[in-house]
Amino acid sequence: MTEQKSPWVGDQVYDADAGKEGIVTDVKRDGTYILRETYSFALRWTVPNADKLTVTAPRLERLEREREA
Repeated sequence: MTEQKSPWVGDQVYDADAGKEGIVTDVKRDGTYILRETYSFALRWTVPNADKLTVTAPRLERLEREREA
């Protein structure tokens, strides 16, 4: 059984509160996550903590997929 790691910068995550996926762009000292739309650099939102975030593609896996495309 693999343990779910906390999301980190570069990970693609699903935000249950927003009902959409995004990429983690920053994690503030207070635990606030900054996310951007998966296919847009302009649309951003914040999440107060990782409680409702689920990693759907770790950073390295996501980058490998983008290179193959």
